[in-house]
Amino acid sequence: MYSWSPLHAPRGTRLLFRHHAYLLPRRYISTSSPKACTIKASSPDPAPEAPAAASPRRKHADLPPLSRLPNKLLLRSLLLSSLMTSKIFLRPSLALLETLASSKSAFLNPDRNSLLNRLVRWTLYNHFCPGTNRAEVVQTVNQIKQMGYQGVILGYSKEVVLPHSESNQQDIHETAGTAKDYPPQYYQVIEEWKRGTLETLRMVGPGDFLALKLTGAGPISLEAMQARAPIPAAVLNALDEICTETAKQGSRLWLDAEQQLLQPGLDNWAIELMRRYNTPASSADLGGPLVYNTIQAYLKGSRANVQRHLDEAEKGGFLLGVKLVRGAYIEHEVRGLIHNSKTETDDSYNGIAEMLICRRQARSEGKDVSVPAAALFLATHNSESADRAIRLYQGRLEGGLPTVSVLECGQIMGMADELSCELVQRYETAAVEGRVGAPRTFKCMHWGTVSECMEYLHRRAIENRGAVERTHHMRAALAREFRRRIGR
Repeated sequence: MYSWSPLHAPRGTRLLFRHHAYLLPRRYISTSSPKACTIKASSPDPAPEAPAAASPRRKHADLPPLSRLPNKLLLRSLLLSSLMTSKIFLRPSLALLETLASSKSAFLNPDRNSLLNRLVRWTLYNHFCPGTNRAEVVQTVNQIKQMGYQGVILGYSKEVVLPHSESNQQDIHETAGTAKDYPPQYYQVIEEWKRGTLETLRMVGPGDFLALKLTGAGPISLEAMQARAPIPAAVLNALDEICTETAKQGSRLWLDAEQQLLQPGLDNWAIELMRRYNTPASSADLGGPLVYNTIQAYLKGSRANVQRHLDEAEKGGFLLGVKLVRGAYIEHEVRGLIHNSKTETDDSYNGIAEMLICRRQARSEGKDVSVPAAALFLATHNSESADRAIRLYQGRLEGGLPTVSVLECGQIMGMADELSCELVQRYETAAVEGRVGAPRTFKCMHWGTVSECMEYLHRRAIENRGAVERTHHMRAALAREFRRRIGR
């Protein structure tokens, strides 16, 4: 396992940088291709290989979608969804999670308090996170693929805290953007971020996704993004190695979104990486693009941002990869940047998906113009959005009309299982019947120690609080499946 430097933030401002990785679908990869080889772990104690995606089957075809959930997972999901819809329980739970995520007390650190560790693992961690080490993660991935999912998205939840020094603080702000003047510790952060990313890559298989949180590369990356500067040389070298190894393994990667203070700079970097690695030749080898960028539909400028990406792809001759989400930072963004209502956000999400799937963009003069092909990953827990996009995609394919080169879907581990299982069942049925257009479905997850994952678990709880109606729907579906099983 690799190590991270336990450093301190400058001048009392605690800057946290995370790097995440996710796992996703098994794509159209030829196992005889040299790009489909599996990278061996550098660890002297080899862990199990990441399993291949499950092949289509009809085991659950005549049963409800949730029938594929193991009994233990069903019971835990039913319990947690019931608690998450309880206003009496949810408020103190959120407060407790926030305390555990931010406390410096050893007593409140799950990695130092064994009793607290067991409690958090039993209630939340094991439901939302795949494991604390490679062996546990690969075992969880294997279980997910045995349930029928075509792949996973793996994320690593590790905080990096920067060095505390008055001189360093002064140097950073006086020389921002001049990477050669950064202290050596900051280059070490990049190196350790790269090693951690490559270690995470070895936990996934061909067709799966490795998701990158570029702020995990530390202050050199952060300040360049904020300044909308080109990718610093040290960061670019690390990214080149990560992209090369990901392509060799036959996996793919996507760049996680950031807050709007950083996102425009990140978009520039994403386009540069896609220009380098999403060439027609490499995309043909992988069955789609290597690099995906995240578009947040809750932002008022999201549609224009997609159009900009499409224009750059057309000019640069590369295949655009889009991971479409509603949004991840609503509690931290400038409110004026975000759509005024959920309905507007839903319309934005559905409109962007339709634009990419139909390859048509309406201009202000009322005319539609064609747009280049793209690969689309629908990261959504909204069943209406998923169903609408899939039906549109299937109709385009059946009619021989232009559409996206790849369509895939994914949901977070421990959430929206009723939607995930329904999509998996659709895929299996379509594969057996020889029908086209059923997208592959994946589960997204973060790994790390219990303490490292506390911020992630806190965000999942907040997300459930903000989606009470959806959580009620999930609880009702889980309860129906539970009653069906005990009635047998």
